[in-house]
Amino acid sequence: HLVESGGGLVQAGGALELSCVASGAKFTFEAMGWYRQAPGKQRELVAAITTSDITRYADSVKGRFTITTNNTANSVYLRMNSLEPDDTAAYYCVADRYRRVLYTQSWTFWGRGTQVTVSA
Repeated sequence: HLVESGGGLVQAGGALELSCVASGAKFTFEAMGWYRQAPGKQRELVAAITTSDITRYADSVKGRFTITTNNTANSVYLRMNSLEPDDTAAYYCVADRYRRVLYTQSWTFWGRGTQVTVSA
């Protein structure tokens, strides 16, 4: 399963780094990523990355967030800089065996989520 860590409370303009490690997997995930959902809003893809380092970002986070991965460890990280109150949400780690998920967005594995709160 996927275990997230690194969420918390930060002031606007601050930074956080989220981590996600997949435990128990007997294969390498070709794609991993992060979704978020704020109260009353739809869930959205924040960033995703493949084992070949193809990345995808939501327009709202481009230039502020960076996704990286450790393929051999089935782990993914999200560095979030210049945080804004609108970034407040529960952040969910996702993973899939196949990199085509970047186009289908039908992720197989989901973490339980970690809360990020950005105060004004």
